[in-house]
Amino acid sequence: MTDRITIEGRDGAFCAYIARPKALPASAVVVLQELFGVNSDIRETCDELAEQGFVAVAPDLFWRQEPGVDLSVTSEADWQHGLRLYQAYDRDAGVRDINDTLDTVAGLPECTSKIAVQGYCLGALMTFLTAVRCRVDAAVAYHGADTEKYLGEVDNLSAPLLMHLGEEDEFISKPAQAEIKTALAGKPNATVYSYPGQHHAFARHNGAHYNATAAALANGRTSEFLHQQLR
Repeated sequence: MTDRITIEGRDGAFCAYIARPKALPASAVVVLQELFGVNSDIRETCDELAEQGFVAVAPDLFWRQEPGVDLSVTSEADWQHGLRLYQAYDRDAGVRDINDTLDTVAGLPECTSKIAVQGYCLGALMTFLTAVRCRVDAAVAYHGADTEKYLGEVDNLSAPLLMHLGEEDEFISKPAQAEIKTALAGKPNATVYSYPGQHHAFARHNGAHYNATAAALANGRTSEFLHQQLR
C-alpha cells in the first residue's frame, strides 16, 4: 500500500501522507502540519492515529509555495525556511485546500463518513479556521498561535472542539490565551485544557520543549475525544 495520495483540489493537485489502520473501513483524522511541512513528526503522528484505529491523512499545506517541504525541528536553517513559508502562507486559500482534503478523504473506500481535523501550531490555527468555516465532525488544536485574531468567527463553531494550550507558550501570550478561553467558554461544544509550566509544542516528538507527562495527558485526552466523537 502506498503512503501517499493525491488531493485533486479546486485550485490544483497536491499530495498527502496517509496511514491506514488494520481494520477498515474506519473514521478519519486529517492532520495539519506545523511550519516544518509534512515531516517525520507529522508522519509519526499519523502512524500513531492509525494504530488507534483511524485513517490519518496529512495534506501538504505548503504546496502552493514549495511542494514537499520536510524540515527538521533541530536545524536553525530549517526553522528560518519554515518561518518564511509560514509568514507568506495564505490562510484563506489553506482552508479551501483543507476542505478539498476533507472531501477527498470522505470519498475514500477505506473511510467512513466521520472525519476530524487535528493540527499543531500553524495547523492548529488552520484547525480552528476549518472548524468555523467548514463541516467536520470534530476538531483538535494543539498550541495554535494567532487563534485569538479569528475569535470573531467563534459563533460559527458547530463541531466539538478540543484545544490544548501550554501556559508558558512563547508564541501565544497569556493575554491571548485568556482571550481564547473567554471566547470559547460560552460554547458548550468547546473544551480548552491548559498545561502549567509547558512551552510551545510540548507534545511534539523530540521537540526542544517536549514533556512526556504533559504530552501523554494531552494525547490521552485527544484519543478519548476522537473515539467518542467519531464512533
